[in-house]
Amino acid sequence: MTSDALQDEWTFRVRLAECYHLVSHLGWTEMIFNHISLRLPGEPTRYLVNPFGLHYEEVTPENLLVVNANGELVTQSDHKPNPAGFALHGAIHTARDDIHCVIHTHTSAVTAVAMKETGFSHDNFYGAQLFGRVGYHAFEGITLYDEERPRMLESLGDKHVLVLRNHGLAVGEADVARAFFLLWICQRAAEIQCHTGMIPGTDVKLSDEIRLGCARDAAGLIAHSSAADLMFDAAVRKMRRERGPLWPGDNAA
Repeated sequence: MTSDALQDEWTFRVRLAECYHLVSHLGWTEMIFNHISLRLPGEPTRYLVNPFGLHYEEVTPENLLVVNANGELVTQSDHKPNPAGFALHGAIHTARDDIHCVIHTHTSAVTAVAMKETGFSHDNFYGAQLFGRVGYHAFEGITLYDEERPRMLESLGDKHVLVLRNHGLAVGEADVARAFFLLWICQRAAEIQCHTGMIPGTDVKLSDEIRLGCARDAAGLIAHSSAADLMFDAAVRKMRRERGPLWPGDNAA
């Protein structure tokens, strides 16, 4: 591997490790479970993912694992992956060249929305941005088996958000910052929807025309501007101010 390639991989490792810590900082983790995966540049079948058994706050650029699309180690490490947990990630990465980062969560708000037959409401500011951009996949149990992969991909289609009914959510985008931005929109939409449901009275409905415009503008903001990078970097700076170094040797604070 050339020095330039090594530097590129290190940059990706730092970015992904920051994302793990940020997701934890925001309270979106599930103990040692779930994944955030990132395709390595120039290596379509190699992905970075967290070591199984570590909390997100224990993830460092050095201990991130390199795995293939089946979640199997392809480089030496003292840690082990969770190949069963990579079933969802591997399926999306293999099928979608436009998705390089996949984040899976099941926060309380997101799982509550996943429980509802109607899924996401598109009548709040954030929910409107998801109009026509969400796929829904029926619950088949814990996501362990390769045989479910084709059905998950069919449910996702050409979208970037997949609601796993009765379970949680997966988002996929071109890089870490864009995936995080999309996840944040989904999380805020779910939180507001949950709070709205607690208040008596009739909701104000938006027209499909307004929803389409919001969804188009939001997708364009993620894809064609620096907003995602600016937002991600600002959130990481804030986290470092509050927590200090994120891992031993972290000198970015």
